[in-house]
Amino acid sequence: MVVRAGNRILALAPLMLETARMYGIPVRRVQFLHNDHTPKADVIVAERPDEAYAALWKALQGGRTKWDVLQLSQLQYDSPTHEQMAHFAASAAYPTTLWQSDNSPYLALEHDWNAYLKGHAKLRQNLRNRLNRLTKQCGEPTLEVISDRHAIRNARDEALKLEASGWKRHAGTAICSDPHVLRFYTLLADRAAASGWLRLLFLTVNGRRIAASYASRYQDRLSFFKTGYDPAFAAYAPFKLLTYFTIREGFSEGLREVDFLGDAEPWKLEWTATTRPHDWLFVFGHTARSSLVHTVKCRMLPAMKQWLRH
Repeated sequence: MVVRAGNRILALAPLMLETARMYGIPVRRVQFLHNDHTPKADVIVAERPDEAYAALWKALQGGRTKWDVLQLSQLQYDSPTHEQMAHFAASAAYPTTLWQSDNSPYLALEHDWNAYLKGHAKLRQNLRNRLNRLTKQCGEPTLEVISDRHAIRNARDEALKLEASGWKRHAGTAICSDPHVLRFYTLLADRAAASGWLRLLFLTVNGRRIAASYASRYQDRLSFFKTGYDPAFAAYAPFKLLTYFTIREGFSEGLREVDFLGDAEPWKLEWTATTRPHDWLFVFGHTARSSLVHTVKCRMLPAMKQWLRH
């Protein structure tokens, strides 16, 4: 959905309409273009937010007979979409509810690198041990950052190979394990590289790439979104070292944040204790099916969980 004022675009809402089942009930659902590989989603608002959100809600209401549930997934907790859509829904007597999703770790690059490491003594000691062992036995590691579109294309296959190494391939979660997922990341890489946002990060030892990450850089924020390493070097924690070099360079380059995205996994919390909550906002329409889904989701299931706890 595109909100325009004259020839200016005020906002974009990346939505899709699908037929789905929620708690066994067939519904027509409007939701963000979202899947398991989408750590964040939102309406993109360029200017005049109040008018833009009002126009979006008016268009959604105009098509209210076409949907039972509006599902806005992976909204960052402080997104104005929360307040705006909940306000419009309440004013039109549409029931709403929130489902808490993941808390994504992020690191604000404040002060300087030395001050940061000083506050992480255990991590600093672990990094020193890994670096010393890797340097002594294999050679000195370095960070390779690729941002050129054509260079990314040439290095992409090696990044995918590293991402698929070890447990991911066996578990069937590697990018290459599913042709649809592979196509998704291939297109994402091409388009992000063309916009100047994509970074391919490699940890190299004597010219050999032993760890890799797809990352994006936008407005002084670097985000990791697909990672992997050569299991032959697992004893040296190669991705931890890649993260170490990346954050250190981020301080020197004036980055303001490194976003780890996704769940608050233990390896991410070694680097930072700060996280951002994400929610799913559900708006239930004025249809019999939406009323039934709302009753099951917001009344019956909470009551059953409460009963089971006792």
